[in-house]
Formats: sequence, structure tokens, C-alpha cells
Amino acid sequence: MSQMTQIGNKMQKKILCNLWIKSYFLSKMETITNLKIGVHIAAWLPLVWLIRDFVNDKLTANPIQAAMQRTGRFALIFLVLTLACTPMRILFGHQKIPALRRMLGLYSFMYACIHLLIYTGLDFGFAWNPILQSLYEKRFIFVGLAAFIMLLLLAITSFRWWMKTLGKNWKRLHWLVYPSAVLVVLHYALAKKGDIFHLQGDILLPLLFACLLLGLYIIRLPGVRHWLAGLRSHPNAA
Repeated sequence: MSQMTQIGNKMQKKILCNLWIKSYFLSKMETITNLKIGVHIAAWLPLVWLIRDFVNDKLTANPIQAAMQRTGRFALIFLVLTLACTPMRILFGHQKIPALRRMLGLYSFMYACIHLLIYTGLDFGFAWNPILQSLYEKRFIFVGLAAFIMLLLLAITSFRWWMKTLGKNWKRLHWLVYPSAVLVVLHYALAKKGDIFHLQGDILLPLLFACLLLGLYIIRLPGVRHWLAGLRSHPNAA
């Protein structure tokens, strides 16, 4: 009888343990799902707002330029948010945040595509000769195109099939996100007719984004990462 009781207790403990594990992982998945839903809503709102303003003639006197500026700015914002996922985990220990990285990156690419389509389609009417001429004459367009090609490669290879196919080379390829972000900030600064290197012209926002990027890159350095992780684990040690 006592042996049966012991077996029953063991089975009960096993069942309770399995239930706890299932409920724990379900709660984690539910939190990630809620975060993803929030990101989806936040990512589409700027586009909806832009379309509303365009339809109601509420953009500036130059609506095409205003639409280009808005979409370009949001492409940069989502790219910075993509790069902020790992530093957020390092700083605050939020393990769920990196799960949003791919989604944020794809939204950055989406706004970059819209930005490029507005430039080539609405501004130039897909007239390739003047587009190529502007590419040759204006540095910021050349820099922007270089950044877009990098983002295109990252977006195409962001799926699991590519991860398995490329193996270790997948991580090497996705290192391109770092120079691409630098090029996007440089494109933004040059488009606003500012000189970010000599601190001249309209460079306030580009400089702010440059400082944010620099901070995010510094946090990723192995020495800084380990130091911050140690501070988080032992806050009284500081």
C-alpha cells in the first residue's frame, strides 16, 4: 500500500511539474505575442497617418518631398530599434526583446522600400536617365542606395531557410546591419544639407541618431557587455 502511495505521489509531482513548465512557456509565448502585436500596430500607424495626410492634402507644399522624408525617417527609426534589441537585453535583462529584432528589421526595410519607390516613382516617374544622373551628381543618393542594397540582402536572408543554407556565413553576412545603419545616418545628414563631420548645417537629428548608434555599438563591445552584465547581476558592487 505504501509503495502504491509513493508511486502515486511521484506521478502527481511529475504531472504538476509538467503543468508548471507548460504554463510557464505558454505565459512566455503570450508575452512575446502581445509584444509582437504591439510592434505591428506601432509599425503600421506612421504609414496610415502618411496616407491620411496625403489624401487630405495635409502634407507640406511639396508633398512628395514630405512623404520621402517621413518614410526615410521611419526606416532609420526602425533600424535603430532593431539594433537596440540586444543592448536592451544586456542593460535590463529583457530576454524577450531580441525576439522582435527580425520584425523590426523588416519594417525598417519596408519603409526604405516605400522611400525608394516615392523617389523613383512619384518624384522621377521611373525616368531612369535622370535617376542615374542624380545618383552620379548627389552623394547622399549614392550613399542611400548603398545602404538600401545592404538592407535588401539582410531582408532577403532573414528567413530560416537562409540561416540553414548559409550556416556560419549567415552571421557574417548579417554583420552588414552595422555599416548599413552608419550609411543611413550619413545619407540622412547629407540629404538635410548638413556636414556631420564638421558640425555644420541642419545636423541636429542626424547627430542624435549618430550618437544613439555609437552608444548601441559601444554596449555590444565584449568588455562593456561583460561589465554591464556584472553590474546587473551584482548591483551593489558598483
